[in-house]
Amino acid sequence: MRRHLRYLILLLILLFVAVNEAVNKMRTTSWERPLWVRVYAANGDGSSTTDKYIDSLESQDFEPIEKFINREARRHGVLIEAIDIEYDGRLQSHPPQPPTGQNVAENIWWSLKFRAWAMRRAWSSDSDNGDIELFVSYYDTATTQSLRHSVGLQGGLIALINAFADKTYSGSNQVVIAHELMHTLGAKDKYDASSLPVHPQGYAEPYHRPLYPQARAEIMGGRIPLSPREARMPRSLGEVVVGIYTAAEIHWPVDVQ
Repeated sequence: MRRHLRYLILLLILLFVAVNEAVNKMRTTSWERPLWVRVYAANGDGSSTTDKYIDSLESQDFEPIEKFINREARRHGVLIEAIDIEYDGRLQSHPPQPPTGQNVAENIWWSLKFRAWAMRRAWSSDSDNGDIELFVSYYDTATTQSLRHSVGLQGGLIALINAFADKTYSGSNQVVIAHELMHTLGAKDKYDASSLPVHPQGYAEPYHRPLYPQARAEIMGGRIPLSPREARMPRSLGEVVVGIYTAAEIHWPVDVQ
């Protein structure tokens, strides 16, 4: 009896999540008004170097993301400013990190915990909540050479982003933040298991001749294709575009002028 009750409770939670996701998708991709995006920073490794880096962050550090999204929205025919980004400072509590494996049940459970954490934080906050909330966890490059996978959840309109606490990585950090922001809007990854962009969806200019090398990355393809088996990370959002496949997923017009 208890087992059946637990299953019923879990099914009700999943049903609530599914309905909430559908409502959020309609609300955030109507593009009738700008979406208010709030960014928060967290010390991911507890180091003093990371603390100093977070102390140095300002709203202008996230302005390139706003400019990129609004530039691409206009290019695709959106008639309003798509987003308005505001940096809201340091987090006092840390969001739960996603599991390292590909176990479906573990990932579902983590997403529920992340949503619950975000809701508790919002309820206890004195400030207004954004339409979309991005939680950026920073790590000292002296002790961390590779970062765990970042995750953006469309249903919860939240994202957990892992980034480097180093000004030289500002451009690549902004690319990752923009990528996860697009996930919260419903955009899907467009790269394969080897992290190579998938053609044509993951290419900035999928029908350019010659096809290689590409000059820019598609935001959900993640890398700039140089050959069929080689691609590099973009150095900044100046080397990135939103392609027509991604634009269609988030309900932007797809006819590029």
